[in-house]
Amino acid sequence: MTKNTEDKKHVLVRTKSAGVHFGRLLERHGLEVLLADARRIWSWQGANTLHEIALHGVGRGSKISEAVSTIVLTEAIELLACSAQAVASLEAATWGE
Repeated sequence: MTKNTEDKKHVLVRTKSAGVHFGRLLERHGLEVLLADARRIWSWQGANTLHEIALHGVGRGSKISEAVSTIVLTEAIELLACSAQAVASLEAATWGE
């Protein structure tokens, strides 16, 4: 993986087959993405699409995993930068609360 940092900003990553993840973007090369403090978004409430999650976060009842220190995602097909409001919401979210 070639290092291509983007200020370690928080992003949502939609992959072809591994679902949707939230974390700090460390590196990106083509379809391969390295995230830190990564959480899987299993299901969500309070947003229609990933665009709304990136802007506003998720609602109560969403299912967001605990964070892993790093994850390499292959086949990343969409990256969305997250607002400060979305980051706060996603970092506070837990499984089913």
